[in-house]
Amino acid sequence: MVIAYWIVAGLLAVLYLYSGGTKLVRSAEQLRPMMAWVDTMPLSAVRVVGALEILGVVGLILPPLVGVLTWLTVAAAVGLVLVQVGGITVHLRRGEVRVLGLNVVLLVLAAIEV
Repeated sequence: MVIAYWIVAGLLAVLYLYSGGTKLVRSAEQLRPMMAWVDTMPLSAVRVVGALEILGVVGLILPPLVGVLTWLTVAAAVGLVLVQVGGITVHLRRGEVRVLGLNVVLLVLAAIEV
């Protein structure tokens, strides 16, 4: 079970580090080609989502790695589930049904970590 946790946590970490890091450092113009929804939100909200994704990764990896405050891992996984619920909501409101696949997969993987 421990191996399965680390495989899923590693996969989530790679995806969320890229996604969150991109949202934190790129401008709206740079994000627009890959994330059309940034036009419907203030850039500060996009940055908050990016920061939450990075914090989720830290919460998934660091506590079990050092064996301290391991309950934060569950909180981080729940937070990442909520990020995906928000993402799915935004895509549904915009009528972007075709892009929901990745959101659903990430939601399921984060839910497995809970």
